[in-house]
Amino acid sequence: MAKIRGIYRDYSGSEVLIIEALKLYKELDNKKGICEAYNLLAQLQEDIKEYDKALTYYQKSLDYFKKIKIQPFGIENNIANIYLKKKSYNKALEFYNIDLNQNISYEHKARVIDNRAYCKLLMKDSSGVKKDLFYALNVWKKTANKGGITMSNIRISDYYKFLKDTNKAITYAQKANLLAKELKNGRDYLTSLKQLSNLDTKNSKKYLDRYIQYNDSLVTVERKTQNKFTRIEFETDEHIEEKERLGQQLIWIIGGSISIILISTLLYFLRVQKVRNEKLQLEADQQKANEEVYVLTLQQQAKLEEERVKERNRISAELHDGILGKLFGTRVNLGFLGMQMSTDTQEKQQTYLDELQSIEKEIREVSHKLSDNFNDANINFTTIIKQLLADKSIIGQFTTHFETDDTVVWSDISEVTKANVYRIIQEALQNIIKHANAKNVTLAFSNENEKLAIQITDDGVGFDTKKSRKGIGIKNINSRVAKLQGNVSFISEPNKGTNLQIKIPIT
Repeated sequence: MAKIRGIYRDYSGSEVLIIEALKLYKELDNKKGICEAYNLLAQLQEDIKEYDKALTYYQKSLDYFKKIKIQPFGIENNIANIYLKKKSYNKALEFYNIDLNQNISYEHKARVIDNRAYCKLLMKDSSGVKKDLFYALNVWKKTANKGGITMSNIRISDYYKFLKDTNKAITYAQKANLLAKELKNGRDYLTSLKQLSNLDTKNSKKYLDRYIQYNDSLVTVERKTQNKFTRIEFETDEHIEEKERLGQQLIWIIGGSISIILISTLLYFLRVQKVRNEKLQLEADQQKANEEVYVLTLQQQAKLEEERVKERNRISAELHDGILGKLFGTRVNLGFLGMQMSTDTQEKQQTYLDELQSIEKEIREVSHKLSDNFNDANINFTTIIKQLLADKSIIGQFTTHFETDDTVVWSDISEVTKANVYRIIQEALQNIIKHANAKNVTLAFSNENEKLAIQITDDGVGFDTKKSRKGIGIKNINSRVAKLQGNVSFISEPNKGTNLQIKIPIT
């Protein structure tokens, strides 16, 4: 935000934001951020020609870079540019040379060499200047940096002006002028026009007029209005009445404009607030609808499980009362027939009777197992949870472990609570997939003093619980637990995994 305000020359607003950011960086002990903030503060002071303040901030930025042992990219060059503007050329050369002796990029090296050459030219020292200026120009051409090409052409024009080679000076100034116009670079365009007006005596007036015209186009409407009233003050007495009328009219215009702006702003904020409230209502309705969907899913699952139980009981009764009875009757009848058989046949018959009796025993055991009573509500909800764990473990590539306490009676827990518990676990698993990089995840349910205790642990990277967490997942978990009048706690340390503990009243 500060950089954007600086681009649009809101220097005071930009400075306020940088100082605010600097305070936050210091609280966080973010030395790199502190360096960048001081660097930006220095650039602002440079823009408003407060060169001594700019040097102070650049030096602070440089000191912090040295503390974190990171190369202060470009700061020495910036400091040198300040000394150049202050006409302290020897000091500027000192910092340009310091920057060149560091491991800097190809383009930055060209920029510093170009600046150093221009500094020497201002010192009336042309030794090596031509070589350095054309070196920089060739780099900008190779990298297609049109802004750099424009600046190089202006400085080469200055070089030939210094050598009193007016023709070449004009040639390079014209190149800079055309390129600056193409790039819509106002600063370099005005500089090239001024340069040409000084060099090209035949067309001096043309360039000067164009310079004035373009410069005037950059003046704000506010400045024009002020100039208009300044001129009116010097008009004759016969214009006084008109002046007062215009002044009153201006007051009405300003007052009316302010009123319109205030009313428009108020209407805008009311509209924004209305849209925001509607959005929140839609989100609430969506959340309620989601919960109803989960409740219906759980109820449907319960019905399916109930039908399975009925079917198991029917099969059990059929086995016990039907098939088992028929087998018993068949075995008794075979026993009576054995009395009329020979001894050898009776031995074989007894073998088959024993086998029939063994079959009856197996069927009876199967029938009893099928008819055993079990808590279908527990199986229903835990089945859904197990399926959720299985699905997420595939996505997150971790192993899951599920534990549940027999004292948790899911039939005593409302469907709304179950739906929210499901969503809480879903959010927690999604966070683990996104951030934890875990290999093992454990989910455990237990009953603690009439409260449903949920514990989700992982062996992932963990996090520092002292630092605020602004993730939507954690926010949703806290919101749902609060809605159920429960409490939640995160126990974690970096590289030691995370333990999420939740307790919800059983309703």
